[in-house]
Amino acid sequence: MQEGPWKTRPFRISFWLIVAIGSFGPACCGFWEDLDLPEHHLLFFLNSFKSLKEKCQRDESCPHYNTLKENNGAKKCWGYEEGCSREESFSHPECPGHHRGWVSSKEDQLNTFFNQGDFGYIREQLSEMAIMCEPTFREDSSLECSKHLRFCRGRNILLDFSGLSNRTELLRYKMDILSQGGVRGKCRLHKERLMEECDQISPLQSWGPELRYIEESSEAIGAGSPLCDVIVEKPTFILKIDAAVNMYHHFCDFFNLYASQHLNSSHPTTFSTDVHVIIWETYRYNSNFKETFDVFTQHPLWDLNTFRGRKVCFSNIVFPLLPRMIFGLYYNTPIIWGCRGSGLFRAFSEHVLHRLRIPQRPPQPPESPKLRLTLLSRESTYRNILNEDELLKGLKENPKYDVQRVVFNSRIPFKKQLEVMRNTDVFIGIHGAGLTHLLFLPEWAAIFELYNCQDESCYLDLARLRGVKYITWENPDKVYPEDEGHHPEGGAHAKFTNYKFDVEEFLRLVSKAEKHVSKHPEYQVLLKSQRLKDELAVAVAIVVAVAIVFAVAIVFAVAIVFAVAIVFAVAIVFAVAIVFAVASVFAVAIVFAMAIVFAVAIVFAVAIVFAVASVLGMVDRAL
Repeated sequence: MQEGPWKTRPFRISFWLIVAIGSFGPACCGFWEDLDLPEHHLLFFLNSFKSLKEKCQRDESCPHYNTLKENNGAKKCWGYEEGCSREESFSHPECPGHHRGWVSSKEDQLNTFFNQGDFGYIREQLSEMAIMCEPTFREDSSLECSKHLRFCRGRNILLDFSGLSNRTELLRYKMDILSQGGVRGKCRLHKERLMEECDQISPLQSWGPELRYIEESSEAIGAGSPLCDVIVEKPTFILKIDAAVNMYHHFCDFFNLYASQHLNSSHPTTFSTDVHVIIWETYRYNSNFKETFDVFTQHPLWDLNTFRGRKVCFSNIVFPLLPRMIFGLYYNTPIIWGCRGSGLFRAFSEHVLHRLRIPQRPPQPPESPKLRLTLLSRESTYRNILNEDELLKGLKENPKYDVQRVVFNSRIPFKKQLEVMRNTDVFIGIHGAGLTHLLFLPEWAAIFELYNCQDESCYLDLARLRGVKYITWENPDKVYPEDEGHHPEGGAHAKFTNYKFDVEEFLRLVSKAEKHVSKHPEYQVLLKSQRLKDELAVAVAIVVAVAIVFAVAIVFAVAIVFAVAIVFAVAIVFAVAIVFAVASVFAVAIVFAMAIVFAVAIVFAVAIVFAVASVLGMVDRAL
């Protein structure tokens, strides 16, 4: 077993976790239907819950019985579990490039990447978890957090929103939503330990601005408590979200929510959508990306207006990882040079695409698949492509390319945008938040950031984390800015102008992306599997055609036999009818002859009687 980032570390199981597991109850009859994970994620999930896996292995009615049987009980793990080896892990990052002095060896380079932007980050957060408010009895409250209060979870916790009754301004990024005593729990508070972790007081960096106000309660929190105006039984996630209008920043929220589900994976319902989400602001939430919340909850979103002026008791509450943490994910993430392919980012991408039911289609036409190129056009004041039509014309002249131009705005449903991305091989666009769509490209794809506008690391790092090929403009002498760029606050800035690009150089860089895609093993597998499917489809069509011809022949033969049988039956009936007619005439003749004989006999008898009578008369006269 290899060590490195997958090396086993001792895990401290807190009392809270034991209580939390019991609080959810056993999986009900609809558990499997509600689980809704990508098929290849199931083994990793089930290996985290051994009793559930063993139950499924024994029960042929379990919908994943065959999956477990086919894998012969193979051990799989996400990468943060105790005893998870490199071979068993979901993550298989690569570090083909130089580390540029960050570390002293290739192994250290790999370990560093795993801990910075992969499931190793989850493992480190788990190892840091400490109890902040300790329960004495099962029904008591509890609260535990990771370092700097980046992630916390609690049970039977009261949040007091009474102070919001007098607040008339719209609230967002505020650190005074709660006041002293605004968080309460019936547990032994480790105040000093808590305050030591309140060292990053900022709206989107930690939960320090809220949890610094926690106090012990002498009364129980929960059902029947006079302290509670409202009791929320279902698990609840509180989100302090970044800019919901910007895909790059908003998907920091969604990504960290998914990562927090892994952090909170103490029970099989960890990925359940039967949870509530509270957005920590009074603005009514609206975003072009709001459909993504369907991945995490089946219930309407709540905000601070939902509970304004009330004391709310939460049976299970989660304060997830935040979008702008220092050394967080993925905004402010320091990524070591030379590495790519985070399993955590791939799992997030697959999880979202699966739950939103985004279809994946093979390249067309089947006999000669074309490379699918998508150019993202902008509807903005800055960073427009001045000669976009020329670039598109150059691409469309290549018969190997299937080219489409897209504009991702509010008129295009987000699910449709994801469908375009999932079926794109080369994604082209100039620097901007729309390039965050690269998170949902297939594994073999390439992202061509046409020009990075002197922000070199942003989408390069995101592409490395996602594990897709990154290309950007190489020759500064062949890109032509409209002007020096004018920042709204003054001064020249490369992001605040428009650009024209050399067509020949553009096509050369696209060809680099083409070579990467065409040689990628997973793309080759896709084409091969598609060819096999096509060949199978042809074979099936031939078999069906032969079967149809055979069936028609059988039907035709049966029809002929049936017709002959009918003719034969008619002939028999006709013959019987003739015989019956002849027999009838013969019988009539016999009857007629018998009648004549009978008549003759009667006449003869009468004559005899008459003769006898005559004789007797003569005798009588003679006497």
